Amino acid sequence: MRTIKYIVVHCSATVEGKDFNARDIDRWHKQRGWKGIGYHYVVKLDGTIEVGRPENVIGAHVKGYNSKSIGVCYIGGLSKSLAPKDTRTPKQKTALYNLLCELKDKYPKAEILGHREFSKDLNGNGIIEPFEFSKACPSFNASLEYKNLCD
Repeated sequence: MRTIKYIVVHCSATVEGKDFNARDIDRWHKQRGWKGIGYHYVVKLDGTIEVGRPENVIGAHVKGYNSKSIGVCYIGGLSKSLAPKDTRTPKQKTALYNLLCELKDKYPKAEILGHREFSKDLNGNGIIEPFEFSKACPSFNASLEYKNLCD
């Protein structure tokens, strides 16, 4: 069994209001030359949770951290003008919260982080600050929002 140190929240970087699913992401990732969908879970606009890769299979969602993480992706993350935006629907927020609670129960030592928090610490102060984000994903502060998840 893998040791899970991180539960990583992603967005699909798709425009708000346009629904996609795990099959779509699987196709996109295969087009990039990957074996298939890199995420373990996908949260659709209506709150439906779809399974991507099985949890026991290493994901492909955060370079250098895949072997010790679970990847969760919500559909959305971009405004209609293609700017990063928290586009989660109320149903997505509820489903994501519940899924993360379940994963945290299963992996109690795992830290919940957003993909952007794996950016490089450019100034070496030990903190990944907004100006250092190499990606906006998941377009909200996941570590802050889920800091005391299910306490």
